Amino acid sequence: MGLRQSTRRLRSDAELLTAHVAGDRRAFAELFARHHRRLYRLAKLISLNAEDAEDALQEAMLSAHRGAASFRRNAQVSSWLHRIVLNACLDRLRRAKAQPAVPLRWDYPVADRTTQSDTAIVVQRALMRLPVEQRAVVVAVDMHGYSIAETAALLGVAEGTVKSRCSRARARLARLLGYLDAGDSTSRALRAPNRA
Repeated sequence: MGLRQSTRRLRSDAELLTAHVAGDRRAFAELFARHHRRLYRLAKLISLNAEDAEDALQEAMLSAHRGAASFRRNAQVSSWLHRIVLNACLDRLRRAKAQPAVPLRWDYPVADRTTQSDTAIVVQRALMRLPVEQRAVVVAVDMHGYSIAETAALLGVAEGTVKSRCSRARARLARLLGYLDAGDSTSRALRAPNRA
């Protein structure tokens, strides 16, 4: 391994983005590879299915690739990428709302099913029952560890809005997941019509 390859791997996210803007054709690919797993996980949690998540992630990365020169240095590159992915997912969901309703799929494909427990499946189904705005904040705060302020900045809403959406999302999840110990009633509760 040459010194140049070793140095390239050690570049920070900001350095990779700067190199991309300056014309380094490999820099953005390296940046994307570094964050792909977390960005895809975010897209999958927000989107209705794996295909929508993949499409939203692709749209987001094209947007980030084209808009890299407009990146403001007062934020972390990873936060900027998360915001672009989150916005791409929300845009796709808003467009889907304008089209005829399609039933939600509950059979999400998972690469390695042996590592996904029944509880994780139930939690994922419960998340999909939340309104998209509530799902976005609870995923950002409770699953990705963003603060209320960071989440507000990511979504472009007030901190109070994030707090109230989190509160409503957590309350609804608690009701849905309260059935975890009730055996068969778990699946009935998650299949029940969404009345909230």
